[in-house]
Amino acid sequence: MPITELTDLPNSRTEPDGSAVVRVLSYNVRSLRDDEDALARVIRACAPDLVFVQEAPRFFRWRKHAARLAAKSELMVLSGGATAAGPLLLCSLRATVERTEDVLLPLTLGEHRRGLATAVVRFGRARLGAVCVHLSLRADERYEQAGLAMDALAALDVPYGVLAGDINDLPGGRAFQRLAAGLTDCRTARPWGGELTFSPDDPRRRIDAVFTTGGVEVLGCGVPRGLPGVRDADLRAATDHLPVLAALRLPAPVPS
Repeated sequence: MPITELTDLPNSRTEPDGSAVVRVLSYNVRSLRDDEDALARVIRACAPDLVFVQEAPRFFRWRKHAARLAAKSELMVLSGGATAAGPLLLCSLRATVERTEDVLLPLTLGEHRRGLATAVVRFGRARLGAVCVHLSLRADERYEQAGLAMDALAALDVPYGVLAGDINDLPGGRAFQRLAAGLTDCRTARPWGGELTFSPDDPRRRIDAVFTTGGVEVLGCGVPRGLPGVRDADLRAATDHLPVLAALRLPAPVPS
């Protein structure tokens, strides 16, 4: 089936009143074990302001690898990486950084350590909290981690928030539903592009997602297959997940 070109997702911009349209991208990069140049081409074509990366390199020279990906993608490292057990945040120069924190989640014996990369940034006059997640493959642990991630987002104490990442759960699953009950599932709110994220060659599951807090206007969200500059060959070569791109409008704060 031919891929229809996607052209209706708003570009990033800051309005005269201080409100902002931002693009956020969630992408599991499988520790950069695949075609890093293809990965960077996809990221650049999506023109994101924030990138929520999962499975960033965590071992030897991990900071160098993260910095190289950011440079190739024309972005900056914001927070995370090995110090967050894999989640990593990248940002464009549009973002004014207020603070960052890496959070390690409780370890379940025999399972991989999980963590959160978090940050508070400003676009225009709008303050935004960001939490990047990669939830467990174990259902019980995944459900608990979903709650902890929501708690971390609330603790940032800002008007608007985005939680995004590899949920490792289907929309009908308990962890996914826990997130969707307290936050807005952007794909459901304003579908755009493709729906399924795993795997690139034959996508059959939606296990990656972007969620927002109340007050954020979702302008579109989905897999950017067909977005100008995003080549199908690059999506297949970059990693074993498809990315999720969302455009969000952050209203300017009301003067007190």
